[in-house]
Amino acid sequence: MNKYALITGASSGIGRSLACQLASRGYNVLLTSRSENKLKEFAALIHNEYGVDALYYAADLSEESAPARISSWCTSLAILPNILVNNAGYGLWGSFDKLDLDGQVNMHRLNTEAVIRLTYAVLPLLKQHDQSYILNISSTAAYQPVPTLALYAAGKSFVLSFSRALRFELKDSQVSVSCLCPGPTATGFAHRAGLDALAKLAEKFNMSPDRVANDGLNGLFKRKAEIIPGLLNRLSAFGARHAPDTVVDWVTSRLYKV
Repeated sequence: MNKYALITGASSGIGRSLACQLASRGYNVLLTSRSENKLKEFAALIHNEYGVDALYYAADLSEESAPARISSWCTSLAILPNILVNNAGYGLWGSFDKLDLDGQVNMHRLNTEAVIRLTYAVLPLLKQHDQSYILNISSTAAYQPVPTLALYAAGKSFVLSFSRALRFELKDSQVSVSCLCPGPTATGFAHRAGLDALAKLAEKFNMSPDRVANDGLNGLFKRKAEIIPGLLNRLSAFGARHAPDTVVDWVTSRLYKV
């Protein structure tokens, strides 16, 4: 039977690397993101490079109806995904009361609600396989509050907590749930979030999207609960979990100071 991986936020960054590496492992890919032109171009590249099917569906996952439409698209193609990758998301940097509220709510909806809705819509399809996988993309920001990235970090904390709970609920099923928590990655996140002032500092610690994707998929297929690529990122997460809250809050506030 043909294997398919459904990947959101697939046309750039970690999502693009995940799609390529899954294709290199013999998976056909179902690509979603907002830009139809980028998806069309990327789908052609994957098909030509790896010889697998690469289908695409343009959708804005911050729209409430988008996850159900994507699931219906899979059904209309008579495709049952073996893997769901919830990767779509972005951040906004600044003080909560100074950033545009609608922009923050839209970000939060994409980073959290879309994960809920798409997982709920696709889970019945995943359950029709002997073995299937969900990979939710969180962040090392999930391990502590981050002043000036308050809603982004809170959303990523939700994704991690949701993934761990869902993993336990599905432990006796054929669906394995993992959460990938990368640290700084060369994806343009800092620019999109408005963190240009920290871009040069981030470059010193950035991992490549390909490395993050490779570690993520290796962990997924080993059925790991949490995957944190890079020793420094693992140490950072460990420190955030075990240091006093006041220390953690002070350190993160200094790193991302407005």
